[in-house]
Amino acid sequence: MSAPDSDLEAAILTLAAARGPDKSICPSEAAKQVGTDRGIDWHGLMQPVRRTAVRLAMEGRLVILRKGKPVDPADFRGVYRLTLPRQD
Repeated sequence: MSAPDSDLEAAILTLAAARGPDKSICPSEAAKQVGTDRGIDWHGLMQPVRRTAVRLAMEGRLVILRKGKPVDPADFRGVYRLTLPRQD
């Protein structure tokens, strides 16, 4: 895993954990955090955030939501949000 990917993974998981399992984060939140930390434009990080989120979802460490419902990480389009898996 490259340094930017590990930074994005850490940002996604930290933000999602801070928000809690019943809430979600916008992928742009992670992009903005890493972009600010690195002094770069966060817009260019949106595709890497998506790739990182898909990988984390495939590993079972994250859930990708669309319209509030979990989606298949290998096949989704449009606006999405991220949350931690529920532990119940």
